[in-house]
Order: sequence, then structure tokens, then C-alpha cells
Amino acid sequence: MNNRKILFWSITVALAGFLFGFDTVVISGADLSLQALWPQGEVFHGFIIMASALWGTVIGAMFGGIPTDKLGRKKTLFWIGVFYFVSAVGSALAGDPWVFALFRFLGGLGVGASTVAAPAYVSEIAPANDRGKLVALYQFNIVFGILIAFVSNYLLSGLGANAWRWMVGVEAFPAFIYTLMVLTVPKSPRWLLIVKHDREAAAKTLRLIDPEMDVDAEMHRIIADHEVVDKSETIFSSKYRFPLVLAFLIAFFNQFSGINAFLYYAPRIFEIAGLEQSSALLSSIGIGVTNLVFTLVGLSMIDRFGRRQLMYIGSVGYIISLSMVALAFLMGIKGMTVPIFLFLFIAAHAIGQGTVIWVFISEIFPTHLRAKGQSFGSSVHWVLAAAIPSLIPVLFKHIGAAPVFGIFTFMMVLQLLFVWRMMPETKQVPLEELELKLSAK
Repeated sequence: MNNRKILFWSITVALAGFLFGFDTVVISGADLSLQALWPQGEVFHGFIIMASALWGTVIGAMFGGIPTDKLGRKKTLFWIGVFYFVSAVGSALAGDPWVFALFRFLGGLGVGASTVAAPAYVSEIAPANDRGKLVALYQFNIVFGILIAFVSNYLLSGLGANAWRWMVGVEAFPAFIYTLMVLTVPKSPRWLLIVKHDREAAAKTLRLIDPEMDVDAEMHRIIADHEVVDKSETIFSSKYRFPLVLAFLIAFFNQFSGINAFLYYAPRIFEIAGLEQSSALLSSIGIGVTNLVFTLVGLSMIDRFGRRQLMYIGSVGYIISLSMVALAFLMGIKGMTVPIFLFLFIAAHAIGQGTVIWVFISEIFPTHLRAKGQSFGSSVHWVLAAAIPSLIPVLFKHIGAAPVFGIFTFMMVLQLLFVWRMMPETKQVPLEELELKLSAK
């Protein structure tokens, strides 16, 4: 098996995750500057300025399965890079809040579509034994992008009143590089066989993946699995009810941990906890480093210990850290107490949900419905990822930080019950075998 080529292709595609992480979090450094520049109230700031990219992400996730199937995984990934580039340049040059929101929305379309196309592509070229860590490279790049966004915001924060323009505009450089690099990856062999019915092109890619592979036998196995399915069925068919519920719940709990709300408003939360503005930005970099380190830990564990074990570790870590943050805010404890427990929260997320979610959703649907299933799970994730951060400025103002973190704690108790009672283990199981097991349930 040509492991080096598979690794290179997986890393290249996973760079869409780097741009996802950077784009999602870079706005946190511009948060207070944009509110001062365009002071139109907490609701406008939360829903239009801060969450415009997230609303684009919702649309991108909901409909990202269409180009991923029609145009193909590779071509969709290329256009995602174009969207990122245009969004970064347009946002940096925006002269009013609506133009800014429009270009941020465009970048959000790229983020949403990438959560469909990138994991689907990598899961379809990866061998079963390494599928977890290769798909999780997407998540690693997300957190790497988050870290670089925090560092970039800190370094650019001293450029004066227009520092925010540099913060959001610098993304154009990695977006351009990614767009060129993605042209070098081959098309998914499963997509070529199942959607395009192009045996010759599929055989060529399979030989690139593994020169010693019995290509005809592998293609026969993939096609045979597809031929027994009902072509008229959808992800909402009763046969796929269990995978659909699994995708919904893992995405639902991912956002009700409060992860996106925290990443979007990290400097603001640290300031509420009593840190100075510069210390708040610096602490945000610490969050990014913690996220990166523990994502690497999760990456090294996911194919050895499995998806469920990581979710158990993450759920317990969530419950401890979030409850302590809620208690600290309730008791008015200032200083480094809140940042320390939020570091623990990030570590729990990185090992658990952060590492698992995109891998798990990409595994549980059959090939002919994978893009649509990925789109469904991503849509649930991003609807909540848009709604929850949009409400944070209002909730912090009217009910305070302690009740908000208390709600997140309770939701993570429910997640622990979900992992215990419902979540199946998918490690090292071939995709076609997983289809039979999950549809049987």
C-alpha cells in the first residue's frame, strides 16, 4: 500500500480543516473592535456580525452533499478554497457591516461544505485500520487553524484601529495555497465507481493507492455492495434510522458542550473572569496550544482505543471542567481559575468530540448515501453552531455566565448517557461491513 501518497492526499484535503478552524475563530480577535465600529446593539452584533459566517456554514453543510456527489469530492474541495479566498479579501476590505457579513457568509459556505466533502473523501481512500487517524487529520488541521488564528490575532492586535482588517484578511494566503494543492489529489475511487460509473479512472486511482492490490476484485466488492441497495432509498429511509439518529445526537451534543460559543468569545469570557485585554488574547493562544496538543493525543488513540473510549474520556472531562467554570462564575472567583478549567474543557473536547465527530459521521452511512449523511450530521452541527454563539452576548448580559455554563454541564451528562447506551464502536471495521451492521439495527 502506498502509505506516503495516501498520507499526503489526506493532509492536503485536511488543509480545508485548517481554513475552517482559522476562519471560525479569527473573528474572536475582531469581536470588540467590530462592536465599537458598528454599534448597533447586542442582537445585531451577535446574529449579523459575529454569526454571519456560521449561517453560511449552515447552508454549506445542508447543501454541500449536492456538489460533493454531482461535481465530486475533489472539485468541491477546490471550489471551497476559492470561497475561502474571496471571503478573506472581501471581509478585509468591507466598508459597512452588511458587506462584511456577506463576505463572511461566503466563507461560511466553504466551511460547511468542507465538513461534508473532506471527511467523505478521506474515508473513501483510507484503509480500514488507519481510517480513524487519517480522517481525524481534518480535525487536527481545524485545531491547528484555530491556534494560528489566535496567534495571528495576538500579533496583529497592535496595528491600531484597522487591525481587525488584517486579522480577517490574512486568511487569503493559506486559502490560495490550499486551492493549488488540492488540484494534485486524485478523485475518490468509490465516487468514480458508484456515481460516475468510470471503472477505468477508478482502477487507476486504486493502483495509485496500492500497486499490489487486486484492483478487479476490489472494484467487484465495492460494486457488489452497491448493487444490493435500493437506489430510491434516502438517509431518511427506515433502514437507516439508527445511523441518522447517531449522526444527529453526536452533532447535537458537540455544540451543546459550548465549544463554538467559547471559541468565538474566548477573549470576552476571559475578560469577564477578570483578565486584562492583552492577557485575555494571550490566554486564547494557550487555549489553541492545549487544543492542538490534546488533538494529537486523540489522534494517536482513536484507532487503538476506539471512538467510544475517547467519547467516555471527553464526556467526563467536560462534566468536571464545565461544572467548575459555572461554579467559579457563580461565586465570583477572578483571576486564573476560570482559564485553568477552560483549558481542561478544551483538552476534554480535543480528545473526545473533537477527534471523533467527523470520523464517526463519515463511517456510519453507506457509500451511495455518505455525502448526504455527512451533510445531515454537519447541518445539525452547524445550525446549533450558529444559533448558540449568536445568543451568547444576550445570555451573558441577561442571565450571566454561570447559568450558561451550568446548561452546558447538564447537556454533557446527557452525552455520557448517549455514549453508554447507544453509540456503537466503529474502529477498524470496513465501511461495507459497517453498513450491514448499522442498517440491521
